[in-house]
Amino acid sequence: MTLTELRYLVALAQEKHFGRAAEHCNVSQPTLSTAIRKLEEHLQIILFERRPREIRATAEALPLIAQAQRILEQVERLEQMAYSHKDQLSSPLRMGAIFTVAPYLFPTMIPKVRKAAPTMPLFVEENYTHVLRQKLDQGELDAIIVALPFSGGGLVRAQMYEESFSVLLPAGHPWEKQESIQPAQLLDETLLLLGEGHCFRDQVLELCPAIDSERQKNLVQIEGGSLETLRHMVAGGLGITVLPDSALSPRGYQKDEFSIRRFEAPVPKRTIALVWRDSFPRPKAIEVLRQAVRKITLNNGISTDIA
Repeated sequence: MTLTELRYLVALAQEKHFGRAAEHCNVSQPTLSTAIRKLEEHLQIILFERRPREIRATAEALPLIAQAQRILEQVERLEQMAYSHKDQLSSPLRMGAIFTVAPYLFPTMIPKVRKAAPTMPLFVEENYTHVLRQKLDQGELDAIIVALPFSGGGLVRAQMYEESFSVLLPAGHPWEKQESIQPAQLLDETLLLLGEGHCFRDQVLELCPAIDSERQKNLVQIEGGSLETLRHMVAGGLGITVLPDSALSPRGYQKDEFSIRRFEAPVPKRTIALVWRDSFPRPKAIEVLRQAVRKITLNNGISTDIA
């Protein structure tokens, strides 16, 4: 077994296509195919399911691919230790964030990262937490921004900021007469929620566990695919919703089209963290991300005073 074979293994797991993986590794497709077949014979397991339009790693191969990724990162770290002059901010950095963070953080974060590391290509994506976790584990992403708690071994979690939740109301709603909202009051209105798979949806449901039973009775049933969709629904008079502080800006609407009311104490909140593999060999690149997010939160008055 060689490092080259491990590189082919990881590349094929990421690309899910022999041709693209070979191109990624700068070799011919027959060369890569032969190496994968040789590796399967050596390990005596089938590493990939060959399908007409897609190559998919088998369940038995997933832990091996993850270990191969860690080995390759350790090799890169060893090389950087030997050649300490190598610039950690010249290679591409691939990062992701959950859907309820990316649209509000990326537009201001990316320019700060580019200013701090102008020669470092930055690739970003937004996705569900479980998808980001999988891509991080498989080495398809180098760092992700998610809401805590976030489980998984071999990871570093740096808490970046906290933000509170508030209720977004259409203008003229009766709750405008209240200074604050009790979570149980959410049962009295049509509550607009994100769809299944969004961690923010789960956090909202935790505010008032009875909401789930009400939803099963079809009393609360309207869902949206993004926080912006929920905002449009509120503007259309379809109900109310709960948003994190970073998403409260009108974004295309007049300020008087909505009302915002805080929850009664203790105010619900979430903690946003930057997560990366503990074997990732470019700490300077991670630090650029951390400082960019820190500057944004300080400028926006978001709490960073967390343990």
